Amino acid sequence: MSEPQGHTTAINGCELYYEVHGDGDPVLCLHGFTGSSGDWFYSGRETLERSFMLIAPDARGHGRSTNPTGTLTHLQCAHDALALLDRLELDRVKAIGMSMGGNTLLHLATLAPDRISRMVVVSATMYFPDQARRAMRETAGVQRSEQELRVLRERHKHGEAQLRALDRAQLAFADDTIDMAFTPETLARIPVETLLVSGDRDPLYRVDMAVTMYHALPHAALWVVPGGGHGPIYLEASTAFSQTAERFLKGGIQAL
Repeated sequence: MSEPQGHTTAINGCELYYEVHGDGDPVLCLHGFTGSSGDWFYSGRETLERSFMLIAPDARGHGRSTNPTGTLTHLQCAHDALALLDRLELDRVKAIGMSMGGNTLLHLATLAPDRISRMVVVSATMYFPDQARRAMRETAGVQRSEQELRVLRERHKHGEAQLRALDRAQLAFADDTIDMAFTPETLARIPVETLLVSGDRDPLYRVDMAVTMYHALPHAALWVVPGGGHGPIYLEASTAFSQTAERFLKGGIQAL
């Protein structure tokens, strides 16, 4: 296992931090909302970096990355990812995206499908359903325990203003009807081979959403994780996830 290489580069008006792990075919790894590049450690990164070079950015406004505009959309994150690939002179990569990262990959595969050969999309959605919007409104800005605050402060390096900006972004997501507004017809135009991963107990994006996406995407495989919640890839689930993702990214699992 190689030591991570951390870098910061100016991208689309923000300072974007990213890490590089391992050696091999490049795999872009996009974390979830309020997460960071460090999250991949808990999802079997050590397995994946033995086969691939993992490129894991902190999304704008997350972790060590800045976001001077204060606004956050999945489409903007997709443009940031494309700019990062350009900066690294990578014409084509494989990709993994978790939740917000998976939503971002749907935009990325729509904007520039030739830049992604295969992608693993975990706990993503076509649009924000009512139960997700309700959860966003109920949890944004709530009083957190000292342990929760400690974790967030360790993850996000730009202080309390950064945490408040993430709360505002969450409320904006709850009202969004433009940024995440994919339909089966728009998904049908994505030619990228895709592995969809969904927990069958996901309270935000229920498994029927993943099934709809599976039928809409022309080259998709679907893995429904029994007993899995939102983001069924961490800690005790990491071995199964990393091994399955590795097989798919190497071509060992064929999409329809």
